[in-house]
Amino acid sequence: MSRTFGPASAPIPDPSVLEGVTAPTFAYLPDPSTLFARRAARFRHLAHSHPLAPYLTFLAGLCEAQHAAIAATPAPEPVDAAQVERARANEMPPLDRSHFTSDAAFDTLFERALAEATKIEQPEAARTALERVRMASDVARGEMIRNVLASSIPEEALAEHLYVAAALEAHFARLASQLDASRLVPVGDGVCPTCGGPPVGSLIVNWPTSHGARYCACALCGTLWNFVRVRCTACGSTAGIGYQELEGGNGAVKAETCDTCHAYSKVFYLAQDDGLDPVADDVASLGLDIKQKEGPYRRAAFNPFLLGY
Repeated sequence: MSRTFGPASAPIPDPSVLEGVTAPTFAYLPDPSTLFARRAARFRHLAHSHPLAPYLTFLAGLCEAQHAAIAATPAPEPVDAAQVERARANEMPPLDRSHFTSDAAFDTLFERALAEATKIEQPEAARTALERVRMASDVARGEMIRNVLASSIPEEALAEHLYVAAALEAHFARLASQLDASRLVPVGDGVCPTCGGPPVGSLIVNWPTSHGARYCACALCGTLWNFVRVRCTACGSTAGIGYQELEGGNGAVKAETCDTCHAYSKVFYLAQDDGLDPVADDVASLGLDIKQKEGPYRRAAFNPFLLGY
C-alpha cells in the first residue's frame, strides 16, 4: 500500500523572496575523499534486515572500491578556467557529460577501480561481468561510457555498466570538487549545473543556514543544487504535484509525482533521517519504485545502481 498526499496547486515560497530570510546557497560540490566512504557506510547500515541486503552489501563494497581507487591515483588536471567561464556565460555546465572524452587520468582511475572491485565478495555472474569489462576493448568501453553518461543502459548489460558507472562517478566527483561552487549557475529544470545530468532525487535539508530548503543531487558528479520545493524536477511544473510513500513509512522517503508530465522522483527528508544518502537510499527504497509502476507515473531520475529502473 502507499499513502498519497496532494496534489498541491502552488509551490512552497522560495526562502530567497521572504523578507529577512537568507537565500540558500545555490550549489555544494562533493568531497571525493569522503563521499564514497560515507556512501559505503550508509549502504552497510541500510543492509541490516533489508530484503535487498546482499545487493546493498555488494554496493557498499563497490563504493569502498571507488574510495580506494581515488586514494591511490593522481588527481586529474583542473578544468580549464576559460572553459568554465564560457560555460557560465552561456548557462551551460562546465563538465558537459555529452562531450566527455577519456584521458590518462580517467584511464588510470578506471583500471584501479576495476582492480579494487575484484576484491569485493560478489556473485559469480557479477564477477563474470566485471571480467568482461576488464577485458573489453577501448571501443567497447567507450560505448559503455557513452551509455552511462546518456542515462541509457541496455538491460542485457546492466551488470557491466554498473562497474563503468562507478569509475565515472569517482572521476566526475574529482573534477567537480576542483570547481568554484560560487561560479555555477542554473542551466535548466532538473539539470545538474556541474555536469548536465538528471538528479537521482532531492534532499529536504535541515542545515542551520538552509533549513527546509531542497537540493537536487547528481548521482554522477555528486553536486547538490538548490531547487524550489513542490515543483517537478522533470518539467518544472508547480501544478498537480503530489506525494506518495509506502504504508508504514516514517516520512523520510516520498515519491513526488507530477500530473503535468506524469513523472516522479524521490524526495529524501533529512529531518526524519540525517544519515540519508540520495544514491544509497534510492536503491534501498526500491519498493516505492515498484509501487509507482502500478500507476501512471514514470521514473524521471537516474541511478545506475538501481538496476532496471
